[in-house]
Amino acid sequence: MVHRQAGALALVAALLLSTSAMAQDKRVVTWNADYDPIPLAAAEALIADFEAANPEIDVQLTNFDHEGYKNAIRNFLTADPPDLANWYAANRMRPFVEAGLFADISDVWAANGLTEALASSVPSSTIDGKQYAIPYTYYQWGIYYNRDAYAAAGVEPPAADASVDWATFLANCEKFKAAGIDCVTTGSVAKWPVAGIFDYLSLRTNGYQFHADLAAGKISWTSPEARAVFAEFAKLQPYVTENHAAIDWQDAAAIFTQGKAANYVMGNFAVGVFKEGGMTNDNLGFMVFPEITPGIPRAEEAPTDTIHLTSGAKNPEDAKAFLAYMASAEAQSKWNTAVGQLPTNKNATVPADDPFLVAGFEALSTATGGIAQFWDRDAEAEYASIGMDGFQQFLVQPEELEAILERLEQARLRIYPQ
Repeated sequence: MVHRQAGALALVAALLLSTSAMAQDKRVVTWNADYDPIPLAAAEALIADFEAANPEIDVQLTNFDHEGYKNAIRNFLTADPPDLANWYAANRMRPFVEAGLFADISDVWAANGLTEALASSVPSSTIDGKQYAIPYTYYQWGIYYNRDAYAAAGVEPPAADASVDWATFLANCEKFKAAGIDCVTTGSVAKWPVAGIFDYLSLRTNGYQFHADLAAGKISWTSPEARAVFAEFAKLQPYVTENHAAIDWQDAAAIFTQGKAANYVMGNFAVGVFKEGGMTNDNLGFMVFPEITPGIPRAEEAPTDTIHLTSGAKNPEDAKAFLAYMASAEAQSKWNTAVGQLPTNKNATVPADDPFLVAGFEALSTATGGIAQFWDRDAEAEYASIGMDGFQQFLVQPEELEAILERLEQARLRIYPQ
């Protein structure tokens, strides 16, 4: 059963529904979510499958609009929590875990072998050694490349299902520059696209845990490790589209599809835009971001949606059964095929006729270093914004590094008092 709520009335309506739900003959599991129409339909289908296999359980989903959900979640978790609530992985769930609003579900992970099946998502689902989330869908970031631009510059594209090392990537950038082609394009009017580049430089230079700690304000921006990230950033800076700060990401996509740029660090949601611009599977390719520091386990950027058991759940046992179902390869294959994203369960399947989903699934399922969520999810909102300002400025004015680092460090000390 799905109840649709929106805006300021959502919380009141949800409380009324949760009260009336227990009067039903079946055992009720209440679930609060914030789905658009396509994922909502996918959720309804999974609920129907679960209820068919468990006819004694009635899963009641209350669906909010996105903004209403963000405004309501802390209130309903405190006042009259549902059994299950949607949210996000890693640092985005930490405040609710530390406030005691999300429950430990390590037993669900252990009973269903999820540390193996969801191996790449273990770090982003874990706080202080305990699991608090079921990740069920994500999408990859990485480098999309234009084979025609590679051919025009006389550069050999990566082999199928492969990447290149950082030294080779930078050497290729010099060849693209000589051919009058931007090695990397981006549009940073909104700043977040540059955060994707920074995130990968950070993950590849120092690894997942460093990056998570940097985003959480635990590491100084003037530390040698943070400076090392900007040293790699400086190597790439001369090869990025020069006017990126004046264009948005769709403008950069046009540069890319026209062959005026060879590579684009972006999420898989952009594939449709690339194809609308005239690209096909024949000249559009995907590779993981190159290794920078040898031996660091490969981590990837993949914003992850999660479901949580609330600490005030009225029916935790049946809610855990539904969480186990949502973690299964069967459920995740069905869900993600419907919404065009990727399952976190490595035993799930993706449509074989979509090479970018296939490549992304392989990249994420084999990422032994962890899954980062993207800078503006991993970092607190104000800190994320200040960080992205710095990343964008560095890409425009690399000579201002010291001033940028000092400003970022002062923000860190203010937002996270030591």
